[in-house]
Amino acid sequence: MKSIIYLFLSLFVSTAFAGDDCLGYKLKPNITIKSPDWTKNVVQPLQKMDVLHGKVIATLVDEFDITSDITSIEDGFCVALKNIDVTIGYSDFLVQIDISHKPNTCSYNAIIQHEDEHIRAYLSVIDDNQYLLKQSIESAANSIIPVFVKNEADIESAIDELNNKLQNHPDIILLKEQIKADEEIRNKYVDLNDTGETLKKCFE
Repeated sequence: MKSIIYLFLSLFVSTAFAGDDCLGYKLKPNITIKSPDWTKNVVQPLQKMDVLHGKVIATLVDEFDITSDITSIEDGFCVALKNIDVTIGYSDFLVQIDISHKPNTCSYNAIIQHEDEHIRAYLSVIDDNQYLLKQSIESAANSIIPVFVKNEADIESAIDELNNKLQNHPDIILLKEQIKADEEIRNKYVDLNDTGETLKKCFE
C-alpha cells in the first residue's frame, strides 16, 4: 500500500512540476470580437396572446472559437491560448403580434413600430458595451495558464479544457449577467416612454 501511495504522489508531483514548466509558454491571446448578422421574423400565433398586443423574443449567441499554441517539452506538451474569436450578440428577433390585429392595418403597423424599438434596444446593449466586452474577455483570457499533457493524443482535450475555463471564468459569467440586466432596463425604458398614442389613433 505504501509503495502505491508513493507512486501516486510521485506522479502528482511530477505532473505539477511539468505544469509549472508550461507557465513560460503562456501567451497574451489575440482577441477579436464581432456581432452576428441578425434577422427579424414576424408571426401571429393562432391563439390569443397573454400580452396586450405583441412581444419580441431575442436570441443571444455567445460563441468562443479558440486557437491554441502547442509546444513540445521534455515530458509532454504545453497547450496555451493563442487566438480567441468571439461572436456575441443577437442573431434573431421573433416578433409576435396578437391575432386580433390584421396584417398591414393601422394597429398592426403601430405594434410593429413599437416592437422595432425593442429590437433597437437589444442591439444597443451590445453596441454600447463594446469596451466592457473587450475588457471582460481579455481579463478572463489573460488569467488562463497553459495546460500540460503527457501525450499528443490528449492535446484536443486540453484545448477543450482551455475553452471551458474561458467560458466559465467569473468575468465571462458576470458579463453575461450584466448583458441580461441591461436588456431588462432598456426594454422597460422603451415601454415607459411609449404613451400608446400611436395605437390609440388607429381606433379613433
